[in-house]
Amino acid sequence: MDNTFAFLFPGQGSQYVGMLKDVYDASSTAREIIQTADDVLGYKLSEVCFNGPAETLQQTENTQPAIFLHGYVLYKLLSEAGVQPVAAAGHSLGEYTALVAARALSFEDALQLVRLRGLLMQKAGEDQPGTMAAVIGLDDDTVVSICNIARQAGIVQAANFNAPGQIVISGSIEGIMEAMEEAKSRGARLVKELVVSGAFHSPLMQSAQSEMEDALKKTAVHEAVIPVYTNVTGKAVIAPDEIKTMLHDQITAPVRWELSMKNMVADGCTNYLEVGPGKVLQSLFKRIDPSVRTGTVDKWVDLEMITQQQSS
Repeated sequence: MDNTFAFLFPGQGSQYVGMLKDVYDASSTAREIIQTADDVLGYKLSEVCFNGPAETLQQTENTQPAIFLHGYVLYKLLSEAGVQPVAAAGHSLGEYTALVAARALSFEDALQLVRLRGLLMQKAGEDQPGTMAAVIGLDDDTVVSICNIARQAGIVQAANFNAPGQIVISGSIEGIMEAMEEAKSRGARLVKELVVSGAFHSPLMQSAQSEMEDALKKTAVHEAVIPVYTNVTGKAVIAPDEIKTMLHDQITAPVRWELSMKNMVADGCTNYLEVGPGKVLQSLFKRIDPSVRTGTVDKWVDLEMITQQQSS
């Protein structure tokens, strides 16, 4: 797979005001897709991406479709230039973009699902207030043990196994506060509460999960044409029923990102492109396996660089 790429699609937190604007200005294909997205959603998501304000973009109901759209537009432009993925993975929300790149979901269906997912997760966060925290410098087993102890105070579980020594926990405010104190006492290098609108990837998202189940049942899912490494198991899936199950389960289950990346490497993927806003996944990969080659396609200039490399 030396001359081919696995595509990685980022999740919530990578958004920024001005996202996609340079790509929109440079590409008629991008303009068509972005206009289609506005039409499908019934509001100007493009305006929120281009101009914000940040407070509006950071609302989960807008953040999720914005990041999805950014990744999808870049994926389509890479495809037009002959750069096709041989495998894909997406961090949380990014799994939907990965599944569209694998042709398991249509763009329009995935966009509507992602918008609904954002609305439901935002509502779940309002109905069942919770929070999340990053724990840096402790291993997986220690963090799981900390969560087990902190459950005496409230709901808490590991939410993102992002990279060695970089884990996010999620749950009720009381549970997270207890876990943060316990993590500090165990020698964590850094323990920091995150600014989020809910306890994502925890049992506090169960109401969102139930409603998403109904929407997923009504959505056409096809067999993936490339393997998609899922958050819930870290393993590759292609079968439609399994894809639906993974999308349902990931709302309350931990994101096993480190395991997903290790499995991709073990299966022979050596070149990776992070496709979408930011460079979070690229930096995580440097901690997971510094031997692999990684790149980022976020802006128009990144796209030009990759396509020039491929044609030379």
